Amino acid sequence: MRERTITLFVEDFAHQQVIGPLVLRLAAEHGAAVRLDWRSAVRGHGAVVRELGGYLRNLSHGGGPWPDLFIVATDANCEPLNDRARTIDSHARQGHAPVIVAVPDPHMERWLLLDGEAFKAALGRGCDAPDRKCDRDRYKQRLIEAVRDAGAIPILGGLEHAEDIVRRMDVERTTRADRSFKRFVEDLRATFRGWPGVTGVSRATPSAAGGVGEEQDQSFPIQK
Repeated sequence: MRERTITLFVEDFAHQQVIGPLVLRLAAEHGAAVRLDWRSAVRGHGAVVRELGGYLRNLSHGGGPWPDLFIVATDANCEPLNDRARTIDSHARQGHAPVIVAVPDPHMERWLLLDGEAFKAALGRGCDAPDRKCDRDRYKQRLIEAVRDAGAIPILGGLEHAEDIVRRMDVERTTRADRSFKRFVEDLRATFRGWPGVTGVSRATPSAAGGVGEEQDQSFPIQK
């Protein structure tokens, strides 16, 4: 099967740590071989939109091969999901590859707290279901507190555990718990199913060994 390239523009390190493992897991469940091409990971929403627009213009003028898919991730920051996505869609129209937008509401760290059982499997103790507030840095702090409560030291704000949590996550249950997560997962699955040669989803069961998607490229170098 041909390996397909997914080019990702993300807002910060948290997006990279969560989106990467989630994309690889869902790709593996669909039998799709993918390579992740990271293009932005540290400069916030405005920079992501600008860099995406510039990259698309460069490709349109013969600046390189088009990927099979773009993924753009930016926090909702308490804005309506559709408004946040619309800003990105206005740039994406000039492209020749589909674009999927991930808009965690309100921030990416909340996604890691949605499945207490997955959190427990990864760290040895579960976490409380998150509330839904728009306070700045609220879920960054909640993640740090949950990691500490589990007896671990949050070296990178708890994000060093993101890959383990995502591997063990019950995706179906998590889609029922959060609209922004459901939207991203459904869009990504629909795209994978539309690729020639992809046979469809196999409901892989999370395991303590983290066996989902382990043949994919798991390295996420940040490109500045």
